[in-house]
Amino acid sequence: MKILVTGAAGFIGFHTATRLLERGDEVVGFDSVNDYYDVELKERRIEQLHSLSQKTGTPFHFIRANLADQAAVTECFQKHNFDRVIHLAAQAGVRYSIENPHSYVESNIVAFTNVLEACRYAKTPHLTYASTSSVYGANTRMPFSEHHGADHPLQFYAATKKANEMMAHSYSHLFKLPTTGLRFFTVYGPWGRPDMALFKFTKSILADELIPVFNHGNHSRDFTYVADIVEGVIRASDQIAEANADWNSDEPDPATSNAPYRLFNIGNNNPVKLSAYIEALEKALGKKAKQDLLPLQPGDVPDTYADSNELKKAVDYQPTTSVEEGVADFVAWYRNYYQV
Repeated sequence: MKILVTGAAGFIGFHTATRLLERGDEVVGFDSVNDYYDVELKERRIEQLHSLSQKTGTPFHFIRANLADQAAVTECFQKHNFDRVIHLAAQAGVRYSIENPHSYVESNIVAFTNVLEACRYAKTPHLTYASTSSVYGANTRMPFSEHHGADHPLQFYAATKKANEMMAHSYSHLFKLPTTGLRFFTVYGPWGRPDMALFKFTKSILADELIPVFNHGNHSRDFTYVADIVEGVIRASDQIAEANADWNSDEPDPATSNAPYRLFNIGNNNPVKLSAYIEALEKALGKKAKQDLLPLQPGDVPDTYADSNELKKAVDYQPTTSVEEGVADFVAWYRNYYQV
């Protein structure tokens, strides 16, 4: 297939494009390569994708442009006829959305509108896009299920991703565009973002610096290894969303619809306390962390826990990588990449 991967220079987008090239799909990567974090890391990911393309003989094309630029998106879809679109580009980061909400409007709302419109007119067979566990916001009923409401986000980032889900549904309903939204739960692993906790903790521990541990390390996360996320993304993309014939408008199910629309959690289904996550990192590094214990930050959710049963039923897959194994893989990559 020919597949568009937006955000191909990003963390999850890079891994997704890599996996698609490895299995023989032609990939078009689309990314603005902005300076939200280390541009060199993004450029190295792009280099890796070009190298893999040459090695495997599978075509990889890269478009360096902003998805908020409607003309650039239109040109991309006019030049290429996509069998699938996997939209992973976004302005990420819970805390940064408090400082710079306008960036999230451009990257998460305007850009997604352009992607939806392009898919609509191109009659794209299936659009799969990234959402986030953060949409569950003030929900306290665990584990988080797609069948529960998610109407009280606690940060603007989460609000924009919830908006993406609603925007996708409108296009599925109006134009019969098959869409699948994927709620990612705390993704980590090699080639990760420098603003993520694991990346920052590793750098600080190796430098004998204090690491900030919010909520005194007592909150838990459903940490999910990036390779597990990618497997779920690709399997969901391969299987085109269909309308739910049993959907009842009197008691609507938020996870499905009478339009070709669906939502899935992708999480490890095994929440781990932040303190235990740090212990796994200490073990992988062979070094103890110096911890600065702090209260819970504004906008942070105390716990996340994914119910991944719907993903399992739909595509016969659930994440399985343990935190100990995943953190060790990240540390091995980090030491090799930075030669430390």
